[in-house]
Amino acid sequence: MNGVFAIYKPSGKSSTQFISDVQDIFTKSKVFEDDLSKAKNKMRFDLGTNKRMSKERIDKKARNLKVKIGHGGTLDPMASGILVVGVGLGTKKLQYYLSECEKTYETKALLGISTTTGDAEGEIITQNPIDHITKEMVNETAKKFVGDLKQTPPIFSALKVDGKPLYEYAREGIPLPRAIKVRDIKVSDIKVEQDDLLSTDHEFTKLESQLDKNGLPKEHGLANNPTLNDSPLYFSKQYLEKVEKENLSNEEIKPKVFKEGESLPVKLPLLHFTSAVSSGTYIRSLISDFGRALGSSAYMVELIRVQQSEWELGKNVFSLEDFTNKDERIWGPVLKRVLDDGGKESNVAELFKETSEQIQPLIEKEKEILAKVSEDNVSDDKVEDDTETSKKRTISEVE
Repeated sequence: MNGVFAIYKPSGKSSTQFISDVQDIFTKSKVFEDDLSKAKNKMRFDLGTNKRMSKERIDKKARNLKVKIGHGGTLDPMASGILVVGVGLGTKKLQYYLSECEKTYETKALLGISTTTGDAEGEIITQNPIDHITKEMVNETAKKFVGDLKQTPPIFSALKVDGKPLYEYAREGIPLPRAIKVRDIKVSDIKVEQDDLLSTDHEFTKLESQLDKNGLPKEHGLANNPTLNDSPLYFSKQYLEKVEKENLSNEEIKPKVFKEGESLPVKLPLLHFTSAVSSGTYIRSLISDFGRALGSSAYMVELIRVQQSEWELGKNVFSLEDFTNKDERIWGPVLKRVLDDGGKESNVAELFKETSEQIQPLIEKEKEILAKVSEDNVSDDKVEDDTETSKKRTISEVE
């Protein structure tokens, strides 16, 4: 049981916790029993050469050993979609998924607000007018990001400068000792969904301002935080070449600001697109830059990874319920086939159907036999009890 497969991670749970849940299921199953037994024996042998470790300690470590597992690209807790998982020797293949393959995301965002994190879990930095934004503007703006471009990672990320996480500089309002290292990314395609473009008929509620200790909206201070607002806006190399070749206008775009008394409506317009991007691309940053390019701002409210390399939702991707609700004598063979072919020819739904048709009748027959055996045991116990009762003497017989 070595290789790579993909599983759907729901929103609301971290990638680390989700992978831990999968690992626990595999470790307790008979599907991985032989592999785990070999791994434990190998651990005992390897640690046995260490004279500092007692046999009891070695045995304890071996008993607690779990199926080796890892994932090829974190999804934020609010994000859902494909999580590529390496099992056993398959963990050595994960570097490709972490840094080399293309990924496709379906993204929804609301226009008019920027946040510290670039998504709905952050605090509001700015609120900007949206009345000037048209569908034509959105479609034309998407073209500016397709191709090779530079991107500044979000300030609220785990990246570090001088050993200190970026988000700590942001929270403290301290200017960075040097600019965040810009990364080269590639956006192969951005498909703007037209059906709900700029629609206000959606389920997402507008973020509300949080108040500071003085009772003032926090964005009054955050808007002037240099760490949150000094990253340049980049367009693709291909777009800039077109601008130069066709002598198009490329004026610097500044987000519009509200006049006194103006404010955002209760329902903000929706931006919904699917983008194919290289590894290392931050969709939150792409959303933020998209909003700025429209002369406003934007923050992400939904993110689904729909494809990663050869893994595609609705085709060769498992769900956690496949491992919790199905008999392991069914999901075990299906998983084995996917691990062996790397997902290239696999359709998980079809494999489950085929395997269930072969194995489920045997499982049902087994249940019938076990039920019959159980009934026979109960009958035997009753006969034995009746026999013992019949042999008991009355009090007069005892006398």
